[in-house]
Amino acid sequence: MTSAAPSASESAERESLPGAAENTGAAPGAKPYATYLLGLADDAMVYAQRLGEWMTNAPQIEEDMALGNIALDLLGQARGLYPYIGSIDGTGRGEDDYAMLRDERRWHNVHLVEQERGDFADEMARLLWFSAYQVELHTALTASADDVVAGVAGKALKEVRYHLDHASLWVVRLGDGTEESHRRMQAALEHVLPHLAELFDHDEASVLAADLEVGVLPSTLHDAVVARVARVVEQATLTLPDGSRWRSRGGRAGIHSRPMGSLLAEMQHIARSHPGATW
Repeated sequence: MTSAAPSASESAERESLPGAAENTGAAPGAKPYATYLLGLADDAMVYAQRLGEWMTNAPQIEEDMALGNIALDLLGQARGLYPYIGSIDGTGRGEDDYAMLRDERRWHNVHLVEQERGDFADEMARLLWFSAYQVELHTALTASADDVVAGVAGKALKEVRYHLDHASLWVVRLGDGTEESHRRMQAALEHVLPHLAELFDHDEASVLAADLEVGVLPSTLHDAVVARVARVVEQATLTLPDGSRWRSRGGRAGIHSRPMGSLLAEMQHIARSHPGATW
């Protein structure tokens, strides 16, 4: 016997990717912090795509491989969360659904990870900040009340510590190198500055996850992350920028910057051109 086609209301519910407040009681086994986890998975997925763009574009072949491996680590973090999110958010979606079949406004990543690839110094500044943030984030999440979240965080923590070491070595090498490399590394720290505050913004999903002892309030990570970055910047004979005339916001709510559309168009092209294909 074939099952009946889903009703219009069922289809709308599946498409809506319900948020934290909407998820409560949505389905048997549904958990109200799915949107919080989706933001973390989306951060990793989008930055993996950006770092993959360095293949054949890094200053040396070893760096092609290093950044490619970091991208694969981040992809693995996203893959560790997407299927679980689908099992607790009431949609039943799999990792390909989340990565390849969502439009821009359905993504919950911060703006920092979606910005276009700049020069190598820009990337090392971005990787320094993001990996310092992820070290503190996953350290906290290893104590999550959700065993799956704690397990993913424990594995990710080993990886992001390496990511931070890698970025730190390059920031010091460039900052304490030639006059030109010093100037460009300092400019890179200025360039990423407007996108940093968003990492530590609270939203409804993060507050709920923290209240349930599953997640962590982003603002509680701020001081430790800044301290990690400041130590590297000082060693690199650089100056940590203070304050920006503007700042990004809204990524967790699905409001993104111009580069996000082109990133998704490239990342999702094959999957959307051949729906249902497997390989």
